[in-house]
Amino acid sequence: MTAILTGDIINSRSLEPQEWLPVLEKSLALLAVDRSGWEVFRGDSFQLEVGVDQALQAALYLKAALKQIKGLDVRISIGVGEKNYTDAKLSQSNGSAFIHSGEAFDRLKHKTLSFQSDDSSWNEIINLFLDLISTIVNAWTPVSIYLIQKMFDNPDFTQLQLAKLTNMNQGNISKALKRGGYDEIQKVLQYYVKNNPL
Repeated sequence: MTAILTGDIINSRSLEPQEWLPVLEKSLALLAVDRSGWEVFRGDSFQLEVGVDQALQAALYLKAALKQIKGLDVRISIGVGEKNYTDAKLSQSNGSAFIHSGEAFDRLKHKTLSFQSDDSSWNEIINLFLDLISTIVNAWTPVSIYLIQKMFDNPDFTQLQLAKLTNMNQGNISKALKRGGYDEIQKVLQYYVKNNPL
């Protein structure tokens, strides 16, 4: 079982590629299961392979990384399933994870996060969570985005350690994380990992 994230950058043409492409590539390389586990294609589209348990957090990490660039966002579909054929290019590999990711991406329309697997009941639950998380993410402030990404980078950090890392006041960090829905997002991520039937 694996998870394939398919995405594209929203408003990528409003900026020069050098303003956002290095951020995308660095994030994909950090998250991928291995060196061949990510690919950027058609200019502003990408695929990423991660472990099933890391799928939701990887999608949110990418959103946090790219939303730090003013005017940008990202649409991401998550497909969970098998990988039956491996090619040197991730986009040329195949299996149910790729099919699910592609079908979920085609259904995105006005949404920015979508999930699909063989389990329709689980899909319904996770897509409901993703709709709620999208509401939170769309209201992120620049400070919240920055701090949430730092927490994703340093999951064992306390707010005091984060304050030292960022040279910010712990009280301000607490308020920004609260406004950004960090605790609620963590609960969803924990629920996904704990209850994942796949």
